[in-house]
Amino acid sequence: MYCRNCGVNFDPNLESCPNCKSYHGFGRNYCQACGQATLPHATVCARCGALLTMENGGVAQPTGFYQPKSRLAAGLLGIFLGGFGVHSFYLGDTTRGVIQILVTIFTCGLGSLWGFIEGIMIIAGAINTDAAGNPLGQ
Repeated sequence: MYCRNCGVNFDPNLESCPNCKSYHGFGRNYCQACGQATLPHATVCARCGALLTMENGGVAQPTGFYQPKSRLAAGLLGIFLGGFGVHSFYLGDTTRGVIQILVTIFTCGLGSLWGFIEGIMIIAGAINTDAAGNPLGQ
């Protein structure tokens, strides 16, 4: 594990870095492989792609197999069906999907540009994670 403060590689069983003494603790707030801060519900590190673990009685348990969402599928859904929020639903953000549907309805279709632009951004790589913070696959 790498220290998120000074970058020194140290034993992941330690709660603090032996070099700078910064507290790392256990759990899913930081990637055990690279030290990157992660979202509490993320299952994969956005920086290095490592599966995150959670502590259960002091024993790290694997979170299970992670199948990344397709960047191309999400982008094409955004371009062609973005007004209906289909790409947002695909990426797991149901609230955003419902808002996109309502914006499209209340603007008589003009709001569908929002989804179209997001679709282009997904394909271009400007949006590169799903709603859970997991990186998109190819």
